[in-house]
Amino acid sequence: MGWGMPVRPPTPSTPARVQALYELCKRTFPSPPSVVAAVASSASPPPDHAIRAISSLMDTITPADVGLRDGNPEEDGRGFGFFGSNLMRDSERVARWAQPITYLHVYECDAFSIGIFCLPTSAVIPLHDHPGMTVLSKLLYGSMHVKSYDWVEPAVLASSKSVRLGKLHKDDVLNAPCPTAILYPQSGGNMHCFTSVNSCAVLDVIAPPYSESAGRVCSYYHDYPFSSFSAGNAKTVHRPDSYAWLETINTPVNINMRPGMYTGPTVQEHLS
Repeated sequence: MGWGMPVRPPTPSTPARVQALYELCKRTFPSPPSVVAAVASSASPPPDHAIRAISSLMDTITPADVGLRDGNPEEDGRGFGFFGSNLMRDSERVARWAQPITYLHVYECDAFSIGIFCLPTSAVIPLHDHPGMTVLSKLLYGSMHVKSYDWVEPAVLASSKSVRLGKLHKDDVLNAPCPTAILYPQSGGNMHCFTSVNSCAVLDVIAPPYSESAGRVCSYYHDYPFSSFSAGNAKTVHRPDSYAWLETINTPVNINMRPGMYTGPTVQEHLS
């Protein structure tokens, strides 16, 4: 599927960057296997040089390229409960998670999706995973705190609670412009959460997209400090602050997310 791409593709003119991103993703990400095969196994991501080519192109994309100004569209409007539940345990978390997040759909097929998350100040996308997925995220404008983990392998479980040990990958504030972040199925911070420091927008390429029928279901987690529990199987760690116990949240999380109108260049889909 055309994985022999240069590490840094030629930079297209501004109006063509979204189309170039679509075409590069189309060549890089193959269609996933049948539903039965997808559930039974997880395909390996494309070669690193192919992913880096997409990352390099995304590094050149600006808010204007996707029809945005440096501000969240309709920031004071009302959203809707995207996942529909009332898990929140305290008023501060309710207030933060209640901030409406706008999702702008650019393109989606079975192999990948392109979209933009617009977050008002102090909005939160809670800790969640990307099973079997490769994700590229470009902060278009604003500032955002990112905290991410990968699982410790082989799995380390706590002795007194149903939690699993994760290793901290990133805990930092990103300020646009900054390099595109990449996460892989088992590395790069596959489980992450976002908190907007101020109004910001993130361009995401997700390959393949979430699919319940294919077994790619989003799970949410609560993280506890390493000192909260002891390991059931012996585990000595250096720098315990770099580890956390992650507990799966079984109740669907209520994220106040709404669809917005994407006003950037329309992708011209090539049928093949």
